[in-house]
Parts: sequence; C-alpha cells; structure tokens
Amino acid sequence: MLNNKKFDFDFLERLVVGIGEVAAITEVPTRQIRYWEEKEIIESIIDEKGKNRRYDYFNIKKILLIKELLDEGYSLDGAVKKVEKRIKMIDDTLTKLKENR
Repeated sequence: MLNNKKFDFDFLERLVVGIGEVAAITEVPTRQIRYWEEKEIIESIIDEKGKNRRYDYFNIKKILLIKELLDEGYSLDGAVKKVEKRIKMIDDTLTKLKENR
C-alpha cells in the first residue's frame, strides 16, 4: 500500500548532478557516459563555462536502464531502443500524475 505522501515533482525538476557523481551513483564510468552522450543517447546540461557536464533525472534514469540491459546481454542499440520506450512511458505517466495533483 502506498503512503499518503505526494510525489515530489519539484525535486525531480531540480535534480541535476555532475558527471562524476552520476558515475559514482550508477557505477557507469565517466568515459562511457561521455561516449553515450557523443552517440546522442543521453544529453547533458553544460554549465555556463562549457566545461562541466551535468545530468538531470531523466538522463540518469536512462543511464541506469541502459546499464541494466547491457548487464542482461542486450547490445547497446537494443538497450537504447528498449529504454526509449520505457522513458516515454515513464514521462507520459509522470505528466498525467502532475496534471492530477
């Protein structure tokens, strides 16, 4: 049973962390994160100086899902296709929840 706490959408919108922290949290090396960004699989937010990569909730979620599928034996292309479907479903669900709060 779910508790009565509201889902914190504001927190998710503010959640932006650096590439090193993402690598530590997800256990995906920074080099691999940069490669996925070069392949346009994920997208970072570049700071005003253009040096530091930061990632939002949805890109962190994509990294975690891709890692999970790669660990299960998917190819990178296969994992990306499956993750894109999942992310769309999650995004659609969160949008509906946000509209109903």
